Amino acid sequence: MDYIGTIIFADQSRAEFTAAAECHDGVTAVYADYSGDKKIFEDRGAEIMIPTEGFGAYMADYRYCEFWCTPYFGEDYTKIPMETQLLLYRRGEKWGVIFPVVSEQYKCVLSGTENGLAAVMFSWYSELNDVKGLAFVTAEGDDPYVLVEKCAKTALKLLNNGCVPRDCRRYPEIFEYLGWCSWDAMPIGVNEAGIIEKCEEFKAKNIPVKWAIFDDMWAEVRPFRASCTREELFQNHRSPLYDFEAGYDRFPNGLKSAVDKVKAYGMEVGIWLPTTGYWNGLESGSPADKLCEGTTIPAINGFIIGDWREEKSFGYYNRVHRFYKDCGAAFMKVDNQTMVKRFYKGMDSVGRIASEYHRGLEASIGVNFDNTMITCMGMGSEDMWNRSYSSISRCSDDFQPENRPWFIHHILQCTYNSLMQGQFYWNDYDMWWTDDTQGEKNSLLRAVSGGPIYVSDAIGRSRADILKPLAFADGRILRCERSGMPTADCLAVDPVKSDKPLKIQNIVGKSGVVAAFNITEKQENVTGTVKPSDVYGISGDKFVVYEHFTGEYRIAGYEEAVEFSLRDVDDYRLFVIVPYLNNFAAIGLIDKFISPASITAQIGEAVTLYESGRYAYVKDGRLVVEER
Repeated sequence: MDYIGTIIFADQSRAEFTAAAECHDGVTAVYADYSGDKKIFEDRGAEIMIPTEGFGAYMADYRYCEFWCTPYFGEDYTKIPMETQLLLYRRGEKWGVIFPVVSEQYKCVLSGTENGLAAVMFSWYSELNDVKGLAFVTAEGDDPYVLVEKCAKTALKLLNNGCVPRDCRRYPEIFEYLGWCSWDAMPIGVNEAGIIEKCEEFKAKNIPVKWAIFDDMWAEVRPFRASCTREELFQNHRSPLYDFEAGYDRFPNGLKSAVDKVKAYGMEVGIWLPTTGYWNGLESGSPADKLCEGTTIPAINGFIIGDWREEKSFGYYNRVHRFYKDCGAAFMKVDNQTMVKRFYKGMDSVGRIASEYHRGLEASIGVNFDNTMITCMGMGSEDMWNRSYSSISRCSDDFQPENRPWFIHHILQCTYNSLMQGQFYWNDYDMWWTDDTQGEKNSLLRAVSGGPIYVSDAIGRSRADILKPLAFADGRILRCERSGMPTADCLAVDPVKSDKPLKIQNIVGKSGVVAAFNITEKQENVTGTVKPSDVYGISGDKFVVYEHFTGEYRIAGYEEAVEFSLRDVDDYRLFVIVPYLNNFAAIGLIDKFISPASITAQIGEAVTLYESGRYAYVKDGRLVVEER
């Protein structure tokens, strides 16, 4: 079928056009192909109406602020939020997916209108007379996870812009280990003495942290110093960067010296830096400005930032990253990535600017850090669809210590955003505090994330007991294989307003895990069920379903439901689901959350474990726990 669209001109007049549809192995790709003499409106150049007859409940993953997405649930398609970047819906017993993309020039998002659901295309560039390119892909079928993955891969193939799906990316080895970040630990005035004191704490408590991030407010930003008031220090975020070196008074021997000292504790170091150098760019005439001379431009607000054009972009990032590599850094955390509209709008189309700036950034990360980067504040679709090979991306707002309502917002973001962003990257669920009153709950969420695990504990406050279920004695984390996603029965249901638990599933080898949380706004008991079939990709006829916290277990068929209840918002469960073959199932080390990941080899009933501990298995229907 073809779709009816409307072109919106700069003078706000309109013209109708037809958007062509092509079928690619069960996925429909919808294209705009309009050319004319009049300028196209840069902020809303075209609308393509999408019929929704027979559609039921949906989950719209939309960009609710510049940097981050969050889910919206409903049944009224006129209320779908603007900037929806993935729509998952029910049509009877079937599932449907609509995945808008970013093409060579135009960005497409979904939005409810008074006339129904529309795909909205815009370029943020006033000099275009045409609207051309892939707008969105869509498909319907029985399995929502297969549909989303198939839509993403089809769109990437059609776009052919260098961006690849997650299974074509490489997970960096360093993030297989436990980490620490200075943000929240020392959010202002980050200093060498405090970082070394934290390293000493890890050593004394035998906590096997293997990498550390020097996060925001470690660099030289004038005229503020660590001796200033807290209010003055927070003005850093309204200041340009003076030097890519560490703050002169807080790192008296320079950045390299501090990095070398941390590495002496057996830890690698990552450096945090925004795309723009600092939040307000580079200070004119400063050492930072001089280092990047010839690779920067004035942004639309006057800030001095890196040039977006590919060659200049690479030159800018390479000069900066080479400096940090020479200081001994092993990777970068690159913040402030969704920023095309804020700094470059009107210089060219969003598609071209995002593509070229990311090519430069990704190339520099590849050359200097072997593609090892945590991307952050970058959930705009113009960024997700244009990164080539970096593999780790944050998927939520910043962690908020001791903020119980925040956890609900956070878990919704991490879980549902992973359905979308997990097609491209492993998701970073952000750092947290082990001594937070929700410390164990936060640790369980990270355990099923499939991404990096790192904390931001303040000096003297790290709890080894909270971290022990997440990692081996050498610091290697027990990691699931993909991004944690909601189980199918949760995908189009708001777990805050329902009386059912939120369940997050992931896979490890031939086994699966399902974590269940109570986040109902009623803050009362909820009941639910877990089935082996809740885990996307698991196969078999019989399974052992073992609950980590209670030690209870049951042998269940693939579609057989195991009931459970969560008394309040501080109650949670972790179900480990292992194939039961020849009356035997090896669960693994049960003092770890992701216990099957502790098994390094298995032949029949003989297993090899990564390290010693409490090993559990089920044989002939009986649970056996041994010290190995």
